[in-house]
Amino acid sequence: MPGPMARRIDVTGAGGVRLAAWEFGDPPKTGQGESLPGVLLLHGLMGRASHWASTARWLSERHRAAALDQRGHGQSDKPPRAAFTREAYVDDAEAALEQLGLAPAVLIGHAMGALTAWQLAAKRPDLVRGLIICDMRASALGAASQREWGEWFKAWPVPFATLADVRKWFGEDDPWVERPNPARGEFYAEVMAESPDGWRPVFEPEQMLRSRETWVYDAHWEELAQVQCPALVVRGLDGELGRAEAQEMVRVLPRGQYAEVADAGHLVHYDQPEAWRAAIEPFLDSLRDT
Repeated sequence: MPGPMARRIDVTGAGGVRLAAWEFGDPPKTGQGESLPGVLLLHGLMGRASHWASTARWLSERHRAAALDQRGHGQSDKPPRAAFTREAYVDDAEAALEQLGLAPAVLIGHAMGALTAWQLAAKRPDLVRGLIICDMRASALGAASQREWGEWFKAWPVPFATLADVRKWFGEDDPWVERPNPARGEFYAEVMAESPDGWRPVFEPEQMLRSRETWVYDAHWEELAQVQCPALVVRGLDGELGRAEAQEMVRVLPRGQYAEVADAGHLVHYDQPEAWRAAIEPFLDSLRDT
């Protein structure tokens, strides 16, 4: 987990699952923490809270910024396969907001975490005062997409002998990716742990597929239309969310706005942290003025 400025706080999620949350920045002085607007950061599938470290640290200058290791990820519990439902992920985020005392908070989500964020915003508008959706589609991805992911997981040459091998495979050699990207290699190096025979992911790939199958077959426009708070849709120009769909998401959102980041793929916040900050900071500033 990133350096000394991150403090772990355990949260009890749906079904009693233990979740690791991380609060960034200096500990608030007595009474100050309640006055700072809260932000909860939700990573995407296979991610972890540490992927938000860069974002969370600048956020912590003016917010109470916390990131959650979602169930099955990072240092949170990995419950049985049946526990990876959409409802469980949303209920976990709801529990984190309430137990950390962040609400009403801004939710910032990447990919699957963005879906969780807008589903929670639709379910509990009283807990969410703003929403940032990073590179997540509202349309159904379908069965072919799920099959491709299953094949991709099987292609991973695990265990990796070294972290350098992890970085090289995901950053340069992954046959499922068209263009090499060193940031992608670093991203995946953060979700590996050393075992007696080499480096393996901290998550169970089967659980990741189970998590994914709970949302890839359905569209999620209806929940978008139910989001009452201001919302910003952000896409990387080379990401998975196309411009036409992103702009339709903005249209469907009652208070939607749009931003895009050049020279960024799916991992917008990790790939281009300064451009990502420039894209979202004006939106966050506008929420402070309301």
